Amino acid sequence: MSIFLVDEYKDMEPYLPGEQPKDKPYIKLNANESSMPPSPRVFEAISKGEIWNMSYYADPHCHEFRKAVAEVYGVTEAEVFVGNGADEVLSFVLMSFFRRGMKIYFPDITYGFYRTYAKTYGLDMEEIPVRDDFSIDIEDYMDLKGDIIFANPNNPTGMTVPIADIERLVKANPERMVIIDEAYADYSGETCLPLAVKYPNLVVVRTFSKSRNMAGTHIGFAVANRDIIEDMNKIKFSFNPFNLNSITMAAGIAAVKDTWYLDSCVKKTVAARERFKAALERMGFHVIPSKANFVFCYHDAIDSGELCDRLKEEGILTRHFADERLTKYLRITIGTEQEMEVVEIAIREILKEAVGEESIDMRLYECVGA
Repeated sequence: MSIFLVDEYKDMEPYLPGEQPKDKPYIKLNANESSMPPSPRVFEAISKGEIWNMSYYADPHCHEFRKAVAEVYGVTEAEVFVGNGADEVLSFVLMSFFRRGMKIYFPDITYGFYRTYAKTYGLDMEEIPVRDDFSIDIEDYMDLKGDIIFANPNNPTGMTVPIADIERLVKANPERMVIIDEAYADYSGETCLPLAVKYPNLVVVRTFSKSRNMAGTHIGFAVANRDIIEDMNKIKFSFNPFNLNSITMAAGIAAVKDTWYLDSCVKKTVAARERFKAALERMGFHVIPSKANFVFCYHDAIDSGELCDRLKEEGILTRHFADERLTKYLRITIGTEQEMEVVEIAIREILKEAVGEESIDMRLYECVGA
């Protein structure tokens, strides 16, 4: 630590993303990325012309990209903010509307970056306990005076809050900002986006890193009342006007317009999720009902941390959390159908050693509801 680091950051605990080992090829199911490629239109969009234009600054207003997002989601360009990933978009929300010491609430089990950002921006954060089944009770938030953020579907559980409950929360106090992180919403089939332009105190944040298979490009956007978006753009132009490059925006425009490909990828992932969930349950796993691109599960016969390590030895990365309430569980991202078959076979072999072959349902990766 240098002598120049400001005092409030000296005890900072940075967010730890899923590991990215390079020692050998892995089936990477630890960061909720997608194993499928981006839309074919993205490959067409990254043309020689775009590469040649890298010698010039990109449009800082991101007009064409914002128009494309607006057209797909039925809003106006003035109601769309775009950034270098959903985390940066969230950062601009906090920079724009939160002063040090302001109150912010979020669930005690949710995306870890909310806690990190709250500490970074000096906010007075309070974590609201989820229910014993990990669901969020919206009534716990109705009378709170401070602003609120949570993911829907939630991470790492994959559970959702009904849209009607979120609307009740937003309407209950128009002077309170509600931020909904919809990183996984495409997999649930439900979204608050129409509410974001209906209510001036709601911000909905989205990412291209999950259902659009573009984690490497780091694209995020927010939809909100045009006054909120105007304020965020003022802050952006005071901090980093060129937060998206021309190549990224060309890829983003192509991807967002290819709604057929998005739907196709989502359907494949949801089908693989349900098949894998059923396979885990046949093996005796307890699986939280998920509406995201991952499952959250545990088995009574084997410690989840040990299972995570054993799977890594087999070339499969999953995510185990050290948090006391989560340590019993393992989060497994849903990859392609072929990848999930490999994962299922590996888990069966590991369980055979733990509980004996006669205790494991030997039927392999059956189609469920397909």
